[in-house]
Amino acid sequence: MARGRFISLEGGEGVGKSTQLRALAAALRARGHDVIETREPGGSAGAEAIRALLLDGDAGRWTPAAEALLFAAARADHVAKTILPAVEAGTWVLSDRFLDSSLAYQGGADGIGEAVIRQLHAVGSNGFLPDRTLLLALPEAEAAARAAARDRGGADRFGARDAAYHGRVAATFAAIAAADPDRFRVVDASGNAEEVTARLLAALDGL
Repeated sequence: MARGRFISLEGGEGVGKSTQLRALAAALRARGHDVIETREPGGSAGAEAIRALLLDGDAGRWTPAAEALLFAAARADHVAKTILPAVEAGTWVLSDRFLDSSLAYQGGADGIGEAVIRQLHAVGSNGFLPDRTLLLALPEAEAAARAAARDRGGADRFGARDAAYHGRVAATFAAIAAADPDRFRVVDASGNAEEVTARLLAALDGL
């Protein structure tokens, strides 16, 4: 049986990852692929339990180091229980966030450092990486406006952080993508949803 593919969608708050993941999954199914949709933190029973710890509560509930450890633990379970079995069975797995979010948020914006996050990932998930990572990019002001509209009912611990924090996240994502052009494709997330989905499909060329 042919191996499936693992695709991660990345980006800061308000860029449309969740909406586009659903649309991209539907487009791939229309092309005849078996596809599952998942997310981080979460995507397996153990990881979903950790998700509640990470997203609920006030912004300062955890230290950056504690957050990094919790994310690494959730990801280890996600990879072992959901992602790897599906890919090995020939399924395409689309994930709303993966390792690069930890690199951008805890590693960059919180100052833990890329090397520490990658070391945790090496221990927890054997360094497993996506076949392709699609980084959705928007000007910061537009992303902030979209996030504010989305979060009218209340933001989670990460969405509630200030503009300077989210600026550091965006800058780290851009640097990570520039350093790994074989895996990353930076996709313009502006315009209507159908246009963005078409760009994402084009960014999967070669897989």
